[in-house]
Amino acid sequence: MYSKFNINENLIKNVNEQESLIRDKYSYIDEICEYNQLKVLKAFIDSKVSESHFAESTGYGFNDIGRDKIEEVYSRVFCTEDALVRQQIVSGTHAISIALFSILRPGDNFLSITGLPYDTLSATVGLNNQPSSLKEYNIGFNFVDLINDDFDFSIIKESINSNTKLIFIQRSRGYTDRNSISIDKIQKVISFLKNINKDLIVLIDNCYTEFVFKNEPTEFGADIMCGSLIKNPGGGLALSGGYIVGKKNLINKCADKLTAPGIGKEVGVNFNQNRNVLRGLYIAPQIVSNALKLVLLYSKVLNQHNINTIPMYNDEISDIVIAIKLGNKEAIEDFCNIIQSTSPVDSFLKPTSSDMPGYDSKVIMAAGCFVSGASIELSCDAPIREPFYAYLQGGLSYSQGKLALMMFLNKYFNK
Repeated sequence: MYSKFNINENLIKNVNEQESLIRDKYSYIDEICEYNQLKVLKAFIDSKVSESHFAESTGYGFNDIGRDKIEEVYSRVFCTEDALVRQQIVSGTHAISIALFSILRPGDNFLSITGLPYDTLSATVGLNNQPSSLKEYNIGFNFVDLINDDFDFSIIKESINSNTKLIFIQRSRGYTDRNSISIDKIQKVISFLKNINKDLIVLIDNCYTEFVFKNEPTEFGADIMCGSLIKNPGGGLALSGGYIVGKKNLINKCADKLTAPGIGKEVGVNFNQNRNVLRGLYIAPQIVSNALKLVLLYSKVLNQHNINTIPMYNDEISDIVIAIKLGNKEAIEDFCNIIQSTSPVDSFLKPTSSDMPGYDSKVIMAAGCFVSGASIELSCDAPIREPFYAYLQGGLSYSQGKLALMMFLNKYFNK
């Protein structure tokens, strides 16, 4: 079938040969997938999910048993005291912003130990003097850069003072050229932080990393963790939403911020999305494993063609994103157009770069998705700036991702 897309036969053979060389690594991904699938299944069984939990509620959403059941399942999956999983949370950035505004008070400081936060979170912090930011509320911010993709423990310790209330950790790379943070490094740094001050609140940006490993940061002492339902845990079925999981007192504060003090978690309808949210979570480990295999395949094949990627083929894979260094704007646009052309939705459209809310440079996005902007589906985006990386993520279908890779190679290396 690949030849029906006008792919050179020798190129198809070469990609298949490279694929055969990484089957042992696929087996490791399958092992993690099986573990996480059983973990999720046990959460469903222990929570006694039933068909009645798919029912729709209206108005305020009082006594919405499906919404409450979703949050019970999430708290079991992520091994936390409580969870807030809502359609009203529009993105991972929104979930993190809710958590920060809920926990921090004027005069508090918080410290990012993974460098500057992702572009869309910069406005929340107040790095660009955005109105209504944390800075406007006299909440201080500082950051410590990573050293060789790992935590700088000595500088972290020096940077924590009596006003430091919260430590922020962004696991994925965002639009940077670093590797994502593995769960082993997360476990080590949380232990280090709690030994400095057990009352420090550790907040994890978990976007793109759910179900990549057998454990999640909340299993190792993270106090609160945030993510998006149109990334990993939504399984490609959740139409919108975000989650916040963690300690019950912190989740209650987040719920009060999302709705209103005194109302908290008691209201908020899910717009007849309970079934999709639960079913998406159930299949999420399988979908994540597809995405991880594509990261491995792209790195193996592109590295063979002297194209640098993060991660490289032999690196540990810590999220579903692969950064591909293409070197110039034209190559990024070509790559994104190829991703779009192999999409099941809007394959005939041509992505172009434009200004995007929350970004300081033009951004191009290829996303022929069933859910608009869903980065668990095969998509690619890139800021149009040096050093010109394209960021590919997701993949409901492994074959679609493999085809897109072949079509890119067919254009540039079909000599």
